[in-house]
Amino acid sequence: MKDIGLLFGILLSAVVFSLTAQAASGVPAVAGPNMVHIYLTLGILLVAALLFFTEAIPLAVTAVLVPCALSTFGVISVKDAWISFGDTSILTIVGLFMLGEATFATGFAQRSAAWVIRKAGTSQHSIIIVSIAMIGIMSAFLNNAGVTAITLPMLISIARRAHLSPSRILLPTAYAASVGGCISLVGTAPNMVANSLIAKMAPGTRVFGFFEFGYYGVPLLIITIIMYTVFSKWLLPGDRPDTALHVEEEDVPFTKYTVIAGAIFFMVIISMATGLIPLTSAAMLGAMLCIITRCISVENAFKGVDWTTIYLFAGMLSMSFAMEKSGAALLLANTITQYVSDPYAILAIACIITGLITNVMSNTATTAIMVPLIIPLTLNLGYSPLPFVMGVCASASACFLTPIATPSNTLVLRPGNYTFFDYVKYGWALQVVALVLCMVLVPYIWPFQL
Repeated sequence: MKDIGLLFGILLSAVVFSLTAQAASGVPAVAGPNMVHIYLTLGILLVAALLFFTEAIPLAVTAVLVPCALSTFGVISVKDAWISFGDTSILTIVGLFMLGEATFATGFAQRSAAWVIRKAGTSQHSIIIVSIAMIGIMSAFLNNAGVTAITLPMLISIARRAHLSPSRILLPTAYAASVGGCISLVGTAPNMVANSLIAKMAPGTRVFGFFEFGYYGVPLLIITIIMYTVFSKWLLPGDRPDTALHVEEEDVPFTKYTVIAGAIFFMVIISMATGLIPLTSAAMLGAMLCIITRCISVENAFKGVDWTTIYLFAGMLSMSFAMEKSGAALLLANTITQYVSDPYAILAIACIITGLITNVMSNTATTAIMVPLIIPLTLNLGYSPLPFVMGVCASASACFLTPIATPSNTLVLRPGNYTFFDYVKYGWALQVVALVLCMVLVPYIWPFQL
């Protein structure tokens, strides 16, 4: 532990030393973004990535070191570094973890899993097909993280009843949540952000229709099902020990609490779908109702929360904020795109940059950075911004290479007993397919010319 901590300090010190030496050499200061903060942000990100991949220290510890480093070196304020631990997305996940545990403790999840197995059978292929399709379709209309969290207990139960390791089905279903978000306007926040930016920055250009995103999202969902079914030998990890935090699989008797937990479960889903109750409030209300109605005790509700997931996601939200505030993400994107004018090259570069950035920071923040950059660039060159914005939206949701890319990826990390590198190993093929599909479909459906 001391060696890793020393390495962390040495690498960061090296960054600071090199920046100090550069300033002392008389090189003129760079106008605009604070280059010291940019280099510090990228340096901290590099060190964190190395620690994530090697898992030399626990993942949660690495994630907590990130806001420590960012605030210590002054990249962001102490408040900004730690405010993400109270972020609404974190509270939503906590509430849904508790709700998920209640559905498990009352037997609702097990009975739902038994019903799915009766319809799908117990073969791995049929379960993967049904699970990916179900998660993908739900994610087209509901919050992706919410869909993953709320169905996680059921998926674990399905795996156990089919005598499969949860590791065989959880990762592709997490990916399916991101893919499903590409199907509709409300499927994921980047789509709505992009539409609002088009209306604001290109008032003469129409915005995307509600299901227009599905021209790309539906084919990608179908390809995802085919890939992880036909090529499961290469794209899915082998059996891993079942490390899910939920109660052991058992025949929980059917009681009134099973009905109550199921009713609360569907109440939360309906609230998420209609927006009748804000997502965070719905998740927390569902969890509290489960406790009030004695579907689950307070102690067991807290035991149902995977705190590694919470610390990992909350800690890395500070990196997302630092990438945006320091100007590191904008500088990387702007430096590359300003040197090309061919529409296919611009689309490819925009998609690649977005796909890389979105794997280490919020896809909403990535979209908010890339779309304002790409719209004036394409309009100045005489191109329609629609294909390029669609490419950015599609790539922002194509985040399969790290467990910190989306809450869905993070949620399955521990229950599936995955390592950080598993996401690269089993997600790179889908990442490449998503890029290729974007390059093929987007220019055909949304022409470059105005």
